[in-house]
Amino acid sequence: MPAGYENLKLEVADRCAVVRLDRPAARNALSNRLMRELIAVARELAERDDVDAVILTGAARFFSAGADLDDARAWADASLSISERRRITATGYRLCRAWEEIPQITIAAIEGYAVGGGLALALACDWRVAGEDAFVSLPEISLGIPLTWGTVPRLVNLLGPAKAKRLTILCERFAAPQALALGLLDYTAPSGGALALAREVAARVLSMPPAVVRMSKESVNAVATALNHAAGYMAHDQIALAAASEESQAARQAALRRNRPGSRAAAGPREDADD
Repeated sequence: MPAGYENLKLEVADRCAVVRLDRPAARNALSNRLMRELIAVARELAERDDVDAVILTGAARFFSAGADLDDARAWADASLSISERRRITATGYRLCRAWEEIPQITIAAIEGYAVGGGLALALACDWRVAGEDAFVSLPEISLGIPLTWGTVPRLVNLLGPAKAKRLTILCERFAAPQALALGLLDYTAPSGGALALAREVAARVLSMPPAVVRMSKESVNAVATALNHAAGYMAHDQIALAAASEESQAARQAALRRNRPGSRAAAGPREDADD
């Protein structure tokens, strides 16, 4: 494992990189530290000519529980300057943009669940593969904050406005077969088989001329994401504004209580909030 990565593992073999989220005690919740490492590894891989496909995966029971609520206090910390709060709340946006801009084909391999920021990160990849018993959800609004990280334009591009609103406003949870039918997922595999199927898809990519693959991805993304920044660049200001409200703070505190060790809810997904 390269020096400097404490919360993820990177393996490269036969032109395929596998990045594995590695915060098992926190169900791969996306702390500020982990997000910075994911930005760094995205930039590292983007510069590598010996890598032509990238797989992002988590653990056997979970992909990621979303942004770490333990870091969320900084969103509304009045002791920090506005510039400091903007920098902190923009981390998720920069994370997803870094992964979206990787020139190689990227595939998210999901087992268990991808919740909140975990799903937002997966949506920044080119394709998503999930075990057939996995599920996805975006619980942000139930936690008193808007869905940000540039995720709204990606959802609208994939699903259209009505289905995007079901995910964001109703916070609906979709099992893998439903998510596949909606267009959130591209492939499903037998439980435990998401990474293996992602490797198979990556092998098909690797059988193609690599330079033309990169050119084609760039062309598609240039059209698909042309207005994404215009639609999402104020997201970190929205999160800072919403996070300071009493209703938002109360929702996050309730979520933290539910996720404490020993609580009945702690046995399930964290469903942490996202910025």
